[in-house]
Amino acid sequence: MLDPKQVTAVILAGGEGRRMKKADKGLITLWGKPLIAHSLARLTPQVASVIINANRNQALYQQYAPVITDSLTGFAGPLAGFEAGLRHALSEWVLFVPCDSPLVPADLAERLCGAVTHAGQIAIVDDGIHLHAATALLHRSLLPSLQNYLAVGDRKLQLWFAQHELLKVDFSDQVAAFTNLNTPEALAQLEQEQPKDHFATESAKPTENSNKA
Repeated sequence: MLDPKQVTAVILAGGEGRRMKKADKGLITLWGKPLIAHSLARLTPQVASVIINANRNQALYQQYAPVITDSLTGFAGPLAGFEAGLRHALSEWVLFVPCDSPLVPADLAERLCGAVTHAGQIAIVDDGIHLHAATALLHRSLLPSLQNYLAVGDRKLQLWFAQHELLKVDFSDQVAAFTNLNTPEALAQLEQEQPKDHFATESAKPTENSNKA
């Protein structure tokens, strides 16, 4: 089995936030902390290192972890973040998680790593209700394929996934862990709940970050 401690995690915070009134979602506050802090607290114990994909407010994000930006302009979507992550990560395998999914489970990396058996596979989350295509484990060798796909103007995750072997990893026992905060209403609803109910009390604070991606 692939060791999660040989994986780099990339938090996708480079979107335009259209359904959030174009707010920078990673910096939106939940339970007194920005979403990026919740994501870091979840992911840091699981993997070798964490980097942030952001296309604005990079100086703020840099206080939390190393930051990478899209090579494509104009908020090109999660695949642009995938391309940046695969290009910059030092590890062979890269785990991508959207910043607006702050409750991802503590065994996310372990279960996705346990599913893959070769570099041509892409492992994504299936919670039994929805496929979470942007929460995915990929091998760096897929970078040329992705770059070719993006070069012709395509942006849809599912169409690129269809060119490879897709593994839908069962997380139906943890549906709530993949709560997606992509609207103000979803954020307000979760804000009313208790952090302890989601094990989201971990600490992640800005630090002087000298690590490189």
